Amino acid sequence: MSSENLRLQVTAAPFTHSPRTTAAVMRDVSLALLPVLFAAVWYFGIVAILVVGTATLGAVLTDAVLGRQGWAGLKDGSAILTGVLLGLTLPPGIPLWMALLGGVAGIGLGKVVWGGLGHNIFNPALVGRAFLQAAFPITLTTWVAPGSGSLVSLPASTLAVPLLHVDAVSAATPLGLAKFQGTLTAVGPLLTGNVAGSLGETSAIILLAGGAYLMWRRAFDWRIPASIILTTAVLQAVASAIWPGLAPPQMMVFSGGLLLGAIYMATDPVSSPTTPRGAWIFGAGIATLVVLIRNWGGLPEGVMYAILLMNAASPLIERATQPRVFGRDKRRLL
Repeated sequence: MSSENLRLQVTAAPFTHSPRTTAAVMRDVSLALLPVLFAAVWYFGIVAILVVGTATLGAVLTDAVLGRQGWAGLKDGSAILTGVLLGLTLPPGIPLWMALLGGVAGIGLGKVVWGGLGHNIFNPALVGRAFLQAAFPITLTTWVAPGSGSLVSLPASTLAVPLLHVDAVSAATPLGLAKFQGTLTAVGPLLTGNVAGSLGETSAIILLAGGAYLMWRRAFDWRIPASIILTTAVLQAVASAIWPGLAPPQMMVFSGGLLLGAIYMATDPVSSPTTPRGAWIFGAGIATLVVLIRNWGGLPEGVMYAILLMNAASPLIERATQPRVFGRDKRRLL
């Protein structure tokens, strides 16, 4: 045996690799979002496809132009998924140029500036949504009632010229009704999706079914959505028992963007902890912030801010919940 064969190969961890590729995971998530998009079309019309498609176009073009790999970097499907998720967080009546700008901001500020895929700290789709929320707060909180137009009709604001004000009729979301008017929405419309809100705040049943499919495909860590949903329900049950005027836990779970965020955004493997304990802590932190913001904050919704804040804390959670390293003196680690 030659000396070449006796040499040791020293490589960095991990030493085992999953057969699932990034492109396969992105494809599974995108497939799970198709029924959500169909439900948005059913309730809000063809404008849902236009908004999601425009946001996706902005994300794809930005990733191709500014990304390190150019057009070849689109093969992993991450830019497409970012655009789709961003579009589903937007109101149906948003002007298309804003949706395009949100896709550009999501990839540019949420992905490219951090070094590309795998290096971003925050969820890119929520970065784009937060950018639009800060820049156009009135438009981002103007909702269209489901079924207010025909399947092919468009809101007057959809094709509005950039920076031109367009009057729109706004409908209150279930969270807005509960927070500002004390009116509770029945669970039935929340489960089916027949309520005002963003395009992705449609049917809770469809969102949960998509989550079950992704869990079966092992496309995400099930602990994160489980922790978010369970912690939200428990905390809201306690809060509503102490303060009877608050919404019941089932409404807190099934309304707004909680399920969309818990299943499709908080589970982003790049911006969330990878350790089991870290996943539970991460989800519980998101749920706690959601309950606090929705009940006592100035806005009726808080999922976006909760996920982004916990994204920032994710590296610390990851470090604190690493498994114990055997064979080392704990005193040397202090």
